[in-house]
Amino acid sequence: MTLRRLADQFGGLFELTRSERDALDRLGERERTLRRGQPLLRENDRSTELFFLLGGQMMSYVLLDDGSRQILRFLFPGDVLATAAIGYATSPETLVALTESVVCVVDRAQLVPLARDHPRLLFAIAAMEQAERAAMIDRLANIGRTSAKARVAAVLLDVRDRMQRSDATIGDSFTLGLTQEEIGDATGLTAVHVNRMLRALEDERLIARASGRVTILDERMMRRVANYVDRITGIDLSWVPAPAEA
Repeated sequence: MTLRRLADQFGGLFELTRSERDALDRLGERERTLRRGQPLLRENDRSTELFFLLGGQMMSYVLLDDGSRQILRFLFPGDVLATAAIGYATSPETLVALTESVVCVVDRAQLVPLARDHPRLLFAIAAMEQAERAAMIDRLANIGRTSAKARVAAVLLDVRDRMQRSDATIGDSFTLGLTQEEIGDATGLTAVHVNRMLRALEDERLIARASGRVTILDERMMRRVANYVDRITGIDLSWVPAPAEA
C-alpha cells in the first residue's frame, strides 16, 4: 500500500505531478499495523517519526491531573499524525487505534529532501496540520461557549465529513464507530449527557439512529446548531507555484 489516500487529499489542493506522486510513494515505504486499542505513541514518549493514517480509525488524547481523559481529535485515513515531532523530541499526546489500523511511518529527517525537492508537498502537509489547528480552536471554543447539544452535533458532523474524504460512497448515513464515553471525552460531557443530547437531536428530527448508524436528516440546521465549519475545505494553496514539470 502507498500513500494513495494522502495523494488523493493533496490532489484536492492542487494537481500532483508524476514526480510528486513518486516522492509520496517513496515516503510511504514503511508501514505498521495496529490492533484495536493498541497505542501508536504515548504522551511524553520520545519520537522522531511522523505517521500518515492509511486505514482504520484512531484518536489522540491527553490525560489530565485527575486521571480523566481529554480526547483531542478523531483520526481517519489521510490524516497526518504526530507532527509535533518536527519541533519536539517528545510527544504531547497519546495516539491509539480505535479499530485495526495501518499507518505509514516517516522519520522526520525524510522531510528535509522532501522540502528541497518537492516543497509543495511539505506545504500541503503544513496546511493540513493548520486545518487541524483551526478545528482544535473551534472545539475549544465549543466546549467553553456552546451548549452540550451543539458539541455533540459538531462531533457527528466532523466524523461524517472526515469519513466522506476517505470514502466517497458515504453520504448522509454512516456508521459512527464511537462510544458515548468517547464522544463525552471529546466534548467535556458524561456518557449519560451525551445520550440525552443524541436523543434530543433525534427528537428534533436532525438525526436518525438505527443499528449503530447515524443519518443526518437536516444538514443546514445541524450545521447551524453545531456552529460547525469544515476547515479542510477552506485550505487555499493557490499561492504556491507549481513545479516546472507540471
